[in-house]
Amino acid sequence: MKTFKLVSLDIVEEKNEDITQRRIKLNDGLIINREDDRGRWVVEAFVEKLYEGYFHEILTNSEELLIQVKITKKSNQPATFLAKVIDMNKIGEDMNVIFMGTMVDRQRENIEKVLKTLLDEGYQGEDLLEEFKRRGEESGS
Repeated sequence: MKTFKLVSLDIVEEKNEDITQRRIKLNDGLIINREDDRGRWVVEAFVEKLYEGYFHEILTNSEELLIQVKITKKSNQPATFLAKVIDMNKIGEDMNVIFMGTMVDRQRENIEKVLKTLLDEGYQGEDLLEEFKRRGEESGS
């Protein structure tokens, strides 16, 4: 396993047929390449407790999310993951949120282009996610 410092975390969301990014303010964080046969990564974000309701709803609904992270330094290109929140823990006045996921694509522009195309084709909600995953498998991502 390899561990890296997490320096930024964005959640990619669909709002009113637009793709937006919700910046999550990090107190600290790390990302671990599990180097397992499924290519999974663990992202641990140490954040203010004000995010508790937001992440609790995602955890409860077992939602898969597109997240974009920057590793080691802010000037690095973001990496995009399809991930789920797998745990949350209160730590003093703050909390950590733990994601498990797989890297989707290294180029943000490609992800946004695919999502825009799918939205233009009328995909929404769970259908959007399934079609996104299907097309990712076809392209070998």
